Amino acid sequence: MSLETVLDRGLAPLAEAVAAGRIPGGVLGVVDAAGARAVRAVGKAQTVPIERAMTAQTWFDLASLTKVLFTTPRILALAEEGKIDLDAPLTTAIPDFAQYNPDNWQRKVTFRQCLGHQTPFPGVFPLYTYGTDPNLLRHFVLQHAWSAGPAVYSDINFILLGIALERLAGKGIREMDPGPGFAWSADPSLAAATETDPWRGRVLVGEVHDENCAALAGAGHAGLFGTASAVLDFAQRVLTAETGAVWLMRSPLSGRRTHGWERPYEGWSGGEHCSPETLGHTGFTGTGLWIDFSRGRAWTLLTNRVHPSRHFDSGIFVLRRAVGDAINGAGN
Repeated sequence: MSLETVLDRGLAPLAEAVAAGRIPGGVLGVVDAAGARAVRAVGKAQTVPIERAMTAQTWFDLASLTKVLFTTPRILALAEEGKIDLDAPLTTAIPDFAQYNPDNWQRKVTFRQCLGHQTPFPGVFPLYTYGTDPNLLRHFVLQHAWSAGPAVYSDINFILLGIALERLAGKGIREMDPGPGFAWSADPSLAAATETDPWRGRVLVGEVHDENCAALAGAGHAGLFGTASAVLDFAQRVLTAETGAVWLMRSPLSGRRTHGWERPYEGWSGGEHCSPETLGHTGFTGTGLWIDFSRGRAWTLLTNRVHPSRHFDSGIFVLRRAVGDAINGAGN
């Protein structure tokens, strides 16, 4: 079955969601290990205060895809180069972490635990409400007496990994190369709009949606921008690479997670027809990437489902699964 046919099947639920007014628009792309690809756009990149059409070249705020497109590969590359030990505590790169309490559990948290979201940090925390000085907020993260809870998916894990990258590189994340085809912002005339943000008092277009990332002026958990083609280029590189970093991306750390990524489980975002050898991740703004190693194929669904507001049931969870099932169903 051709990639164009596979794309047509996956595009149907996306087009239906746009026609029903659940999301303004989206771009769906599929690529195989040989580099063949198909990409198509539906709907609007922006609806307020102006209207703009979505195109296959639209730039998206990739949100938490930053975790797997930027932060995870860099941490794993450093481990492969012997510059960090994944089972060593973060204090090997951030010696002042929780420095006032040497016996604090935070000082024992490892790189691997952060990659797999196996730490006691809270799932969400409004750092941006504590100020907008990026240096102050970094040190708030490092010195705050975090309450230990159950292990959950937490941005704090990747904010800390981002700080570790900054310490090791001697420069801020936004000074680092974001990778081929990616950037830390986008031309508003080329970007999908996200939210009408009450904190910043404007519709966000081409600037990071995540408030904590904005206040930190760059972080390891969010902030990356790119097109569907850039995301598919990354996926193809992962499909064809034979490196220790890719092997670790595929290595399970729990029933649901690998190093940085999710793996298939009942009800997961990639749908019911992925092979067991599939990695996936999603982003709050309405983005997602799934890489199926058994089929030698990857797909990305990029939407602006938070435009003009996150406070609306966009049906994104159902949509992602429907697209994945259409792409990977019988005969696909």
